[in-house]
Amino acid sequence: MTSTPCSERFIELDKSKHDRVSFDCGELELNHFIKTQALKHIKAGVSRTMILPAASLLPNSKYSICSFYTIAPSSISRNTLPEAIAKKLPHYPVPVFLLAQLAVHKNEQHSELGKITLIKALEYLYEINSHMRAFAIIVDCLNSNAEKFYLKFGFEKLYSNNGRIRLFIPMKKVIKLFSAEAEH
Repeated sequence: MTSTPCSERFIELDKSKHDRVSFDCGELELNHFIKTQALKHIKAGVSRTMILPAASLLPNSKYSICSFYTIAPSSISRNTLPEAIAKKLPHYPVPVFLLAQLAVHKNEQHSELGKITLIKALEYLYEINSHMRAFAIIVDCLNSNAEKFYLKFGFEKLYSNNGRIRLFIPMKKVIKLFSAEAEH
């Protein structure tokens, strides 16, 4: 796959329209997820995977995937949050959104598509938050490059989880970002 123009908007993954097999972001775990797990998770009702398809069809009459993100509802123990934040929260699990996966096809990785995909994921969760509240968005970083990427966009370190760094961004910060954008 050579770099092709991407569509204008993210849509839910659909196996009849999107070519998952050709997706390659350079990370085996993320490639495996989009190819074999994403649709099962959608069908089971545990997550939603949104993809940015290419603008033109492949010879197999499907659209290749330029990038994708997967989100799911989740919760965390308030004890995992910084003490100054935790003391203001109830003693039961705190609702959060999990940004479970985010990947960009390796042919698109030197563009701004990673940033655009993250912004679209945050924007989508901002919209969901108006109907179903969550305290924060969390992400488990696959590697140090992913950690650097999210830190650059305002995520904060939460803790290490199974050898991965877990980061979070409070929904208040996301709300400010998109509320300010709406005012302009």
